[in-house]
Amino acid sequence: MAVQRAASPRRPPSPRWPRLLLPLLLLLLPAPSEGLGHSAELAFAVEPSDDVAVPGQPIVLDCKVEGTPPVRITWRKNGVELPESTHSTLLANGSLMIHHFRRERGGSPSDEGDYECVAQNRFGLVVSRKARIQAATMSDFHVHPQATVGEEGGVARFQCQIHGLPKPLITWEKNRVPIDTDNERYTLLPKGVLQITGLRAEDSGIFHCVASNIASIRISHGARLTVSGSGSGAYKEPAILVGPENLTLTVHQTAVLECVATGNPRPIVSWSRLDGRPIGVEGIQVLGTGNLIISDVTVQHSGVYVCAANRPGTRVRRTAQGRLVVQAPAEFVQHPQSISRPAGTTAMFTCQAQGEPPPHVTWLKNGQVLGPGGHVRLKNNNSTLTISGIGPEDEAIYQCVAENSAGSSQASARLTVLWAEGLPGPPRNVRAVSVSSTEVRVSWSEPLANTKEIIGYVLHIRKAADPPELEYQEAVSKSTFQHLVSDLEPSTAYSFYIKAYTPRGASSASVPTLASTLGEAPAPPPLSVRVLGSSSLQLLWEPWPRLAQHEGGFKLFYRPASKTSFTGPILLPGTVSSYNLSQLDPTAVYEVKLLAYNQHGDGNATVRFVSLRGASERTALSPPCDCRKEEAANQTSTTGIVIGIHIGVTCIIFCVLFLLFGQRGRVLLCKDVENQLSPPQGPRSQRDPGILALNGARRGERGQLGRDEKHVDMKELEQLFPPAGAAGQPDPRPTQDPAAPAPCEETQLSMLPLQGCGLMEGKTAEATASCAGLAAAPPPPDGGPGLLSEGQAARPAEARVTQPAHSEQ
Repeated sequence: MAVQRAASPRRPPSPRWPRLLLPLLLLLLPAPSEGLGHSAELAFAVEPSDDVAVPGQPIVLDCKVEGTPPVRITWRKNGVELPESTHSTLLANGSLMIHHFRRERGGSPSDEGDYECVAQNRFGLVVSRKARIQAATMSDFHVHPQATVGEEGGVARFQCQIHGLPKPLITWEKNRVPIDTDNERYTLLPKGVLQITGLRAEDSGIFHCVASNIASIRISHGARLTVSGSGSGAYKEPAILVGPENLTLTVHQTAVLECVATGNPRPIVSWSRLDGRPIGVEGIQVLGTGNLIISDVTVQHSGVYVCAANRPGTRVRRTAQGRLVVQAPAEFVQHPQSISRPAGTTAMFTCQAQGEPPPHVTWLKNGQVLGPGGHVRLKNNNSTLTISGIGPEDEAIYQCVAENSAGSSQASARLTVLWAEGLPGPPRNVRAVSVSSTEVRVSWSEPLANTKEIIGYVLHIRKAADPPELEYQEAVSKSTFQHLVSDLEPSTAYSFYIKAYTPRGASSASVPTLASTLGEAPAPPPLSVRVLGSSSLQLLWEPWPRLAQHEGGFKLFYRPASKTSFTGPILLPGTVSSYNLSQLDPTAVYEVKLLAYNQHGDGNATVRFVSLRGASERTALSPPCDCRKEEAANQTSTTGIVIGIHIGVTCIIFCVLFLLFGQRGRVLLCKDVENQLSPPQGPRSQRDPGILALNGARRGERGQLGRDEKHVDMKELEQLFPPAGAAGQPDPRPTQDPAAPAPCEETQLSMLPLQGCGLMEGKTAEATASCAGLAAAPPPPDGGPGLLSEGQAARPAEARVTQPAHSEQ
């Protein structure tokens, strides 16, 4: 008894224990019990089973219960508790006796139905499996044996069919005398078939089928068998007179697969499975000349069976097939286990059952069907029961009931809620008020009792539409009676409840309260633009189905960038994700604006600029001096972005040249940059050390410039690049202010391309050295990179400007 008292969850903790250790100890304590061993749990030692009763005779339904007394036992019929009456008696061991079983006749009450034994003690209530009780019956024959004529040495077959509960036993009589079952030529199948092989003249006679069970005995009509003279002995192809039928059985029953074959010579009958699996030998026998008997069937015996009749010594064969389906009642792979949990925590029961067909699982709480809702959740096809935030009202016996067409099973477990004495009551007056679209302020009042030990509060938060396991918590100081919950979703309902915590445990939960956040206008939608043609665009964005639910959608505006007014709004539903604009001006740049709206107003717009100009028009760029303006204008389309990158690189190089030459008093400004962005391809060996010339003349065309370019004479070159002094002497200092740039319209050289800085694949470092060394100049006419040759110092004093070489004839 000392062990039992120590296990009691309601015993106050010893004052010698540290208070902070109590929650851990409570989790480790076993469920309270009044006795030792498994007998303390309320459970069934014997449950009622399905049975067939004889009308007018007594029947006993067995039930034996184990558990802590006192235990009260009652019975239910078809889910309704049976009242006390003289018609039935509850025996001392819990079994039920029905004195005179009744079957329904003319509206009179019937004792047929589903019976359950119900046991209850102070810990809870359990319900047994359902036992189906039926009255014994015997119908009339719906198939009588038919007269048959056979040849000597041949085969004769008689069949009768009759329904009854329990299943009738079938026997046969010949001329009113029971057939000798020791005769190997006579085969009696349990389903009511008589086979006679190797017919003889003495087999002639009148045959009757006799069916009997506990309800009655019935005899069929007579059928005459006539055996004619011996056969001709001529060859006959093998044939199957009767093949196997489709059968549906329950495990442990016997399967009879019939196969009757004829032919001359007599065919050999064999069996196989259609799926190729072996039939096996255990519990398998062949009855007569070809009938397959499978005793004590299991689920593994399910399949399609093939009967084959083969002519001896040949491959000539005939086949017939039938399907065998074996069902298995539900049985448990994992039983639920009794558990003890502190109040306010989560309890979980797991129950896994198997059967054929797969069983359906139902949970009962103290004998009543338990469905999902509130703090109760069912998952994994009802195999897992979760109860969150448990309290005293959740203490009960929980049952897992597994059912299928072959039968039902049940297993039970008890939940004990551990509750420390002196805990505070639940927080009161919980209120939640929306502050904004993402914030809710929750306030409450202190519990009524036992508030001195409170160390804080925990606020439980979840979306009202989410299951309890998705909630999250936020801790609040014990001196604070309100809390601002942030980072919530707009226009969403939330559920809140609070618990007070002490070193010895938590209070019960407060009454939950609901609040919805305020709404807000939607965010700008992501927008992309695709050019479909010279006068059409396709706009793409993500659909927002929630906009349609909140009386919202999208608004679309567009206009040529040169105009002040937009076309629109074009109203589109929230489920739409694209829109096409057509009949646009091919030469214009368009501004497109898309915004989302709902009942709270319009959101911010997403703006895109797009150009419909042709490829040739997009290459007509502004002067490179205004680098930023060029880059901004070329961001309107994918092609513009690529061109803008090249132009940006060009501008940076020329700006560096401009600054470097400006420091030395040389002004180098440009007026136009044409599409000459390809790097020079001239071989390194063609460079002439000490000579700088204009770039642009291809090999074989030296000395001749393009028809769209100006000719630069020696005077212009001398003005831009004055001749250096003697070797080793620096150039004279420029008289012009190096910091004063010249305007674009005063540019002396209009055809200097990007290659003037010597950009070339694989020569980046060398080009940088050339530009940084202030030796930039027109490249040689052979298409070389325009850099100083190897070994030359990059000093202006060593540069020499010469007349461009004439092309070789």
